Amino acid sequence: MVSGKILSIDGEPVDFATVFLKGTSYSCSTDDKGLYHLNAPAGSYTMVFTAVGYEKTERSVKILPKERVKVNVKLKPVTQLGEVIVVGNQLSKVRNSAFNATAVNTQELVNTTKTLSEALAKAPGMKIRESGGVGSDMAVTMDGFSGKHIKVFIDGVPQEGVGSSFSLNNIPVNFAERIEVYRGVVPVGFGADAIGGVINIVTPRRQRKCFLDASYSYGSFNTHKSYVNFGQTLANGFKYEINAFQNYSDNNYWIDSPVEDFETGAINKKKLEHVRRFNDTYHNEAVIGKVGFVNKPWADRLLVGFNYSHMYKEIQNGVRQEIVYGQKHRHGHSLIPSLEYSKRNLLTKGLDVALNANYNRDNTTNVDTATVKYNWRGETVPLNSPGEQSYQYSRSINNNWSATFTANYRLREKHLFTFNDVFNSFNRTNEDLLTIPPVKEEFSKVTTKNIVGLSYRFMPNRHFNMSVFGKQYHLSVSGPIATSSAQDVYQLTSRTVDDFGFGAAGTWFMPLGFQLKASYEKAYRLPTIEEMFGDEDLEVGDISLKPEASHNVNLNLSYNAVFGSNVIYVEGGFIYRDTRDYIQRNIMALSGGKSAATYVNYGRVDTEGLSFSLRYSFSKWLSLGGNFTQMNVRDNMPTAQGSTIANLAYRQRIPNLPYMFADSDINFYWHGLGRKENVLTVSYDNQYTHKFCYYLSNIGFNTDEFMVPDQFANNLTFSYSVGNGRYNFSFECRNFTNAALYDNFSLQKAGRAFYGKVRVYFGN
Repeated sequence: MVSGKILSIDGEPVDFATVFLKGTSYSCSTDDKGLYHLNAPAGSYTMVFTAVGYEKTERSVKILPKERVKVNVKLKPVTQLGEVIVVGNQLSKVRNSAFNATAVNTQELVNTTKTLSEALAKAPGMKIRESGGVGSDMAVTMDGFSGKHIKVFIDGVPQEGVGSSFSLNNIPVNFAERIEVYRGVVPVGFGADAIGGVINIVTPRRQRKCFLDASYSYGSFNTHKSYVNFGQTLANGFKYEINAFQNYSDNNYWIDSPVEDFETGAINKKKLEHVRRFNDTYHNEAVIGKVGFVNKPWADRLLVGFNYSHMYKEIQNGVRQEIVYGQKHRHGHSLIPSLEYSKRNLLTKGLDVALNANYNRDNTTNVDTATVKYNWRGETVPLNSPGEQSYQYSRSINNNWSATFTANYRLREKHLFTFNDVFNSFNRTNEDLLTIPPVKEEFSKVTTKNIVGLSYRFMPNRHFNMSVFGKQYHLSVSGPIATSSAQDVYQLTSRTVDDFGFGAAGTWFMPLGFQLKASYEKAYRLPTIEEMFGDEDLEVGDISLKPEASHNVNLNLSYNAVFGSNVIYVEGGFIYRDTRDYIQRNIMALSGGKSAATYVNYGRVDTEGLSFSLRYSFSKWLSLGGNFTQMNVRDNMPTAQGSTIANLAYRQRIPNLPYMFADSDINFYWHGLGRKENVLTVSYDNQYTHKFCYYLSNIGFNTDEFMVPDQFANNLTFSYSVGNGRYNFSFECRNFTNAALYDNFSLQKAGRAFYGKVRVYFGN
């Protein structure tokens, strides 16, 4: 007999791996702990170890009569640019489950200047929408759902309320080992109230003895980005790690915009001028530290962490491009202590537990005290009263407590029970700094959210498994609500919400490399802090918002095959959502011709969508692929809300939402250029967005004035790696055709831009 254990390079067991003796019919598979046992006649053989998402490994072995030979191996994950089927053992487990999950491998992007949001855009059905340059507001669209419909996690910890310094478009791609994307129905283990999906940022967990990863980049618009990550794991299990990064940009790119004529007070929207942004500087800095123990008898991981971040952001625009500010800005900082604990086989065999807890204190100060009004030429005229948008010098103090507990109990090999509880408590206090001493608001804004989930997974064999689950949602909220038409008299109000959701998911591993997945969920999404309370500046909240309720259906068929050095992956998916009390972001007119964003429950919305993904790679020399998404998100209210009057928007597309988009990339790798261990990588990628309307297209707004036009962005990257990745140099040209790119309500983004980056890595 020959036996042993198969692990990933992170030390995690690889289940469902295949072991066989080359040239024979003797084979077996690993169990959920990565263990295998193979009986064969005595002799000398070549053992072959394979697993989905890992490189094939071979070992020579001599089997002796009546003796047991032990052979342990570690498998390396398959690495290829862009969207991959599986990266590492955790995604292997997800792929074997019934949930529709893919991953973005960030490891081959670490020499670029991309952020996590730019890497994420390569996943099927994903669209990243930004309102400008570095540090601008960002929203993720997944299968027709956007923004708050999609929840973001880092290593399974929810990121709601952590502050803008930790947005996906601020975090460098080096921070993560991979990005897991769960589309539609979400596993109970995340405890999320998401109806669109979940994004989980997975940081490296390899037990490296000592390492240093540092980089610096510079580019157009005076953009500076730097990153450093170093740490060590000692033989006794003591571990420490420090991550630090910063971003800075003037964001002073050119745009085409109508300009207000101060002599007449008019804005001719049909006359565009080529103007430069001038009040859009952004910078942020963050330090993330962890210290503790790993691989001890009493804990697999016990780490204490502390995060500090700071940001400064000048605000050039309102929610429309013709609205321009010259002095408005905000700044803030965030402190986050945290605790992480996990243990496999706690007290009894098969019981795995994990606990994550953190406290976040986030202070944000909004400054709008200018006494003059600006236009895009930088000209000014006096204001009748101070304040370009709304006169304020105020500080918001946000306190956010969060805890997540997950327990998995495996009964034999066929049954798995999962319990998850996510608790979140939020408190916001505002101070008016225009007065001395500062005056606090009479009422605090408070929410308490708790989501409890329980699931059961049945896996009778390697070819089929299914899960059923239920979730209990609880929300308590209290805060001020206006009681006067002038919005200047408030009283404290409170309410609670309780809902129950449920669902099921199944997958079938079909012959010839096909896999079919199907899932259904009655899901709820609780209103977020921003939707209920706003951001105390450009966003106006509504404390009375109802949770969104949605019937979600997902169907997915994929094909994966390896032909010698050729790897092919094809995936097609269909989604359907019937959403009630849909929370929509609208534009609200303010006095003086100003405007802000607000949120409303909008009756019923139907979503149908198709997405296709294709990837091909040849050996280690070529990788190419692309994604296409077609969404149909439509108003499904026959009458206007709260009345019997016909709804003019019935069956019309939800406005300001891209509904057809695609991307593709091709990557060439020249190994051995200069020296054997050197690699030159040349990458081309693009993004296409079909035109869409800001407003309802059937009531007079379906004209060029209210359309975001077709967009096609092209990017080119050259990267040269020296000494097996120790020294790395890259050059990028973004949007090299200098196409006009737009996003939310036609806010224009940067044109052609150039960036260079230097990175060094030492360690093992």
